[in-house]
Amino acid sequence: MRTFMYLMADVSKIANDDYVGFTFFVGSMAMMAASAFFFLSLSQFDKKWRTSVLVSGLITFIAAVHYFYMRDYWDAFGESPTFFRYVDWVLTVPLMCVEFFLILRVAGAKKSLMWKLIFWSVVMLVTGYFGEAVQPDLSWQWGLASGIAYFIIVYIIWFGEAKKLATSAGGEVLKAHNILCWFVLVGWAIYPIGYILGTPGGLFGFDFGVDASFMDVVYNIGDAVNKIGFGLVIFALATKSSK
Repeated sequence: MRTFMYLMADVSKIANDDYVGFTFFVGSMAMMAASAFFFLSLSQFDKKWRTSVLVSGLITFIAAVHYFYMRDYWDAFGESPTFFRYVDWVLTVPLMCVEFFLILRVAGAKKSLMWKLIFWSVVMLVTGYFGEAVQPDLSWQWGLASGIAYFIIVYIIWFGEAKKLATSAGGEVLKAHNILCWFVLVGWAIYPIGYILGTPGGLFGFDFGVDASFMDVVYNIGDAVNKIGFGLVIFALATKSSK
């Protein structure tokens, strides 16, 4: 009861025009609800799909916990919680890459594919963090390294090893793979775009004048859509394949 009263008191502090705080709160609740949905549905799937759905639940659960922290940070300091956001990403994005390996195991995917995707996702995020928070004076160099890692991931899943495996699997696996590829190409694109627009002074010498709070709203909405959407694609695949 005390916890409930604390949360209710905390929620009342959100101003009517605090759209950033609102999206942090809604994002955390949406991803927590998605986690409960994925976890509670595990028993209905064949064993070979349970790990995929479990990972989907872990992704949204980790994000939900971080979003509670990020919302508190925003409420206390009125600043973008860059550190917490990157900690969230460095845990959840590699897990999203693992999902590609898990659904492609039916086509003979090897663990080398999984580690390759994990490696490049970590490189993408670590270099992005250095360019945004550690060495912003070298933001374009770090951003270039992060962008290269991102496009390597895009190549692997759209044209490389992962795509070939998905094609050989065919059917529902190929459909799910293609949808996840679009999430990476379109959904994940908001992060490098946000990096470019949000770099102080402009990444390439042009000041785009984008407010940091606006990018927080975009990131919050994008995170919820990407992570929950990823999980729902896996859920649909597991449901159809378990019938």
